[in-house]
Amino acid sequence: MNKKLSLLGCALCCAILFSCKKDLSSAGAAAAPTIVRANESVSVWVTTTDKSKLLQTQANVSFAADAGTNPVTINIDEATSYQGIDGFGYTLTGASASLINGLGAGQKNTLLQELFATTGSNIGISYLRISIGASDLSAQPFTYNDLPAGQTDNNLNNFSISREMTDLIPVLKSILVINPNIKILGSPWTAPIWMKTNGAYVNGSLKPEYYDAYARYLVKYIKAMRDQGIIIDAITPQNEPLNPYNNPSMVMQATDQANFIKNNLGPQFSANQIKTKIIAYDHNTDRTDYPLAVLQDAAANAYVDGSAFHLYSGNINALNDVHTAFPAKNIYFTEQWVGGPSNFAGDLQWHVNTLIIGATRNWSRNVLEWNLAADQNYGPHTQGGCSTCEGALTVNGSNVTRNVSYYIIAHASKFVRPGAVRIASNIAGTIQNVAFKNTDGTKVVIASNSGSSSSTFKVKWGTQSFTYTLPAGAVATFKWSGTATGNPGTAPIGQVVSLRGFNNQFVSGENGVKAMWCNRAAPGDWEKFTVVDAGGGKIALMSMNKYVSSENGAASVTCSRATISDWEKFDWVVNADGKISFRGNNGLYLSSENGVNEMTCTRPTISGWEAFSLN
Repeated sequence: MNKKLSLLGCALCCAILFSCKKDLSSAGAAAAPTIVRANESVSVWVTTTDKSKLLQTQANVSFAADAGTNPVTINIDEATSYQGIDGFGYTLTGASASLINGLGAGQKNTLLQELFATTGSNIGISYLRISIGASDLSAQPFTYNDLPAGQTDNNLNNFSISREMTDLIPVLKSILVINPNIKILGSPWTAPIWMKTNGAYVNGSLKPEYYDAYARYLVKYIKAMRDQGIIIDAITPQNEPLNPYNNPSMVMQATDQANFIKNNLGPQFSANQIKTKIIAYDHNTDRTDYPLAVLQDAAANAYVDGSAFHLYSGNINALNDVHTAFPAKNIYFTEQWVGGPSNFAGDLQWHVNTLIIGATRNWSRNVLEWNLAADQNYGPHTQGGCSTCEGALTVNGSNVTRNVSYYIIAHASKFVRPGAVRIASNIAGTIQNVAFKNTDGTKVVIASNSGSSSSTFKVKWGTQSFTYTLPAGAVATFKWSGTATGNPGTAPIGQVVSLRGFNNQFVSGENGVKAMWCNRAAPGDWEKFTVVDAGGGKIALMSMNKYVSSENGAASVTCSRATISDWEKFDWVVNADGKISFRGNNGLYLSSENGVNEMTCTRPTISGWEAFSLN
């Protein structure tokens, strides 16, 4: 701490104690408040639309005691948390694996460290999606049980993942050395074609007589990957089950998926003691009726962990509709492409605002971009597969270029680690944002200026805040540690409490006929307050059927109101020492005024006289 500030703080403490000496001596010694100011340093990384800053470290800013007003204020509330976070990353397609594996050994290792390590300037990718068999970003379509036309193999004697031993599995093993805890999601683009109604890689559906064989096929896949040291955390039964046009592809209607899960896949997983999660759907948000139909089937629901989504049509807010209908089931965002050649400014804004911020604000546990790497011609891909899908990386021989998707994911993956939880924050003006708390206690805010001009905004954390200016279209990640002072907490709604001030005296409602004081030696009826839910996260204090009013912040506080309006609503604020403060509608704090004056709601910060013990 700055030496001058320390001396000033000591002088201030002495002045307070001197002025209060008479009151404290008559009430008995009162311990000095342990409320401290965090003044935490905040690390900042920024990407701008003109590429002049690309996940570039900026000068740190610091929290300070909150003062002044800014209509663009983001309030961070650690006490309110939402879903846990599994990670951020990409699909490691067949094309991605072959291109990365084709690099020289030294360059490949350096690149994988950059992508998957968590130290230094590395970006810490924490979640991968891979295709079960080929995707459309493989050189050609294939499954793990391909047979000559007309042949079948119900016992799966010809099952083999040997085609993955060249590129995908070696790359995954290298990644697991760097990050052994990375989560891997597997998605099939098609079942073996001899199981399908049309006997082709494109379109067709799974024949009902092969439901059990296909379930056993997926079991064999999970076991085969496990034998290679690769744990598949989750699978979806079918990528884009309503898309018949891709190569490969397979149509699977909602009722068919529910039947397959409840009658075949779920029981097979259970019989084989497989803990891999089953995630339904894996397609666009415009058809939430699909995952809802699967989840509404009670027998299928018992095996399903949650639902996965893409956003080639629909609205990201639809994820919240599925969460609301089935709050116990998880939400995942598993694919979104960047079309090449990308528009860096436009794609940065849309993907960060809609996915990194939008998907997580709508309960998604992850965000995955499509795809990790492609060559300069957006290949390799199957005939009829995506011919303009830009990778996060462009690999042209030994030349590796980082594209917009790299920075979209890195702004989250580097800082928000698996096990984090999303915490409450509000959208403020043009500053889209989302906030998280990591398991180590560090806080992360990802903010994006969706406006057409620079915006100066405030980030408020408890009684602290900092101000930052972000250019139009730019993205920033803020990270800090520490514990907030004055952080909103959970109020004991319905309980009767008495409030003991810094002078060890009790707050009195003064019979509801005059201004309130904090000078009662013991609590009687008018010194007992019921904590009432006032809506919107606010509380009211009621004594003898009358409510405490902050009196517009311009007069002494009373306990005289028959009903609750805005000036009778308070934030219940839990301080670092466990004492409670009350923030009024004016943003100022209820004060016991040294116990020698009428109580007010006029204090901008919390000292000992604005904090109360509960009795």
